[in-house]
Amino acid sequence: MPNPTVCLTVDFDAVSPWLHMGDFGDSPVQRSRGRFGAEVGAPRVLDVLDRHDVPSTWFIPGHTIDSFPEPCQRAVDEGHEVGHHGWSHTQPGEYESREAERADLLRGVESIKGLTGSEPDGYRSPSWDFSANTVSLLADLGFEWSSSGMAREFEPYELTEEHAPPDGPYEVGEPVGITELPVSWQRDDYPALAYSGGHAFSDETAVFDHWRRQFDWMYEHVDGGIFVMTVHPQVIGRAPRPAMLSELIEHAAGKPGVEFARMGDVV
Repeated sequence: MPNPTVCLTVDFDAVSPWLHMGDFGDSPVQRSRGRFGAEVGAPRVLDVLDRHDVPSTWFIPGHTIDSFPEPCQRAVDEGHEVGHHGWSHTQPGEYESREAERADLLRGVESIKGLTGSEPDGYRSPSWDFSANTVSLLADLGFEWSSSGMAREFEPYELTEEHAPPDGPYEVGEPVGITELPVSWQRDDYPALAYSGGHAFSDETAVFDHWRRQFDWMYEHVDGGIFVMTVHPQVIGRAPRPAMLSELIEHAAGKPGVEFARMGDVV
């Protein structure tokens, strides 16, 4: 029976959301939140991971690699995996054409090659959004896995070329050879702990307790389950959250048989 697995994933967006997503606001003060993530939050997260000797997967836009190379290089040097997260942090549904989306994907690949020396195998969409072209583009460009979808909770599944006409029945479609490691807004720090769009953050203790309870449920009910958790350095890196993340890692690691793994290794 496979062991339960924890995949800690870091969406290292830095300032890119405030440049490439219209609803985030174009403001130097807003972008300073991304600077905090790059200059303070990312090192704090890496310190926590190093202290516990756990691997992780970092989804880094090419814009972040090109703008803040030092924390990106540290993540690579310390053995963490780098996945594709666009060059710009643009929601795929906002590209004007298939060619524009493809160009941004290719530019992101080049930034990652410059950082790691190889092309990325995995992809996570900015804002967990696909366009009508995303799945076929990922297949055409040779990606092996993705972590953007929500059709399962703790088990991998295969991405398909779905058919969703508004005036006809939905069809799942045929698999395209890409493994999906599913995500959840319920295991993402941003909606719970970041001030955004007039919404205040939630009680931190309650949020971490909720994550702990989700992990315990998976551990008890899903054989070989994969617990994918998503954090952002500009969010999880603010005090006292690094210490709370450390406690959550200790809780999961204390369960018999639990492994921490990079997403590519799981696939």
